[in-house]
Amino acid sequence: MATQARNASESDPIMERLEDQISWYDRKSLMNQRTYKRVKVLEIFAAGAIPILASLRFSYSATSVFSGILISILGVLILVLEFLLLINKYQETWTKYRSTCETLKHEKFLYLAKAGPYGLVDRPESLLAERIESLVSQEHAKWASERQQK
Repeated sequence: MATQARNASESDPIMERLEDQISWYDRKSLMNQRTYKRVKVLEIFAAGAIPILASLRFSYSATSVFSGILISILGVLILVLEFLLLINKYQETWTKYRSTCETLKHEKFLYLAKAGPYGLVDRPESLLAERIESLVSQEHAKWASERQQK
């Protein structure tokens, strides 16, 4: 089936568009997932370091002052990281893009199998083009709306 799709996409602009969109949503979903997980891991390590540093008993010295500054820096780091997650919405974007990617893959396989709505029409390639563009347009409209709300 992959060979069939590859051969079809070499000469079919509709299939090229579909493959391009699947690839784009897959890459962007993965990028947002990785960013979200990296930020969360850093945030958890920073949060875990605070009680460890606070529990260490230091006499009043340069080490004690350094420890207090480090605890403050870690607290601010957690705040900044949480702000980045909130404002950039990595988790929400990751799941939306993954959903769109999987929906596009679903459309591709239905089209290649001439199943579902594609088996009922005279020009399945036209229906595929309409459905691809509808999905992509909806996603773009949601993205634009969210950006305006920010």
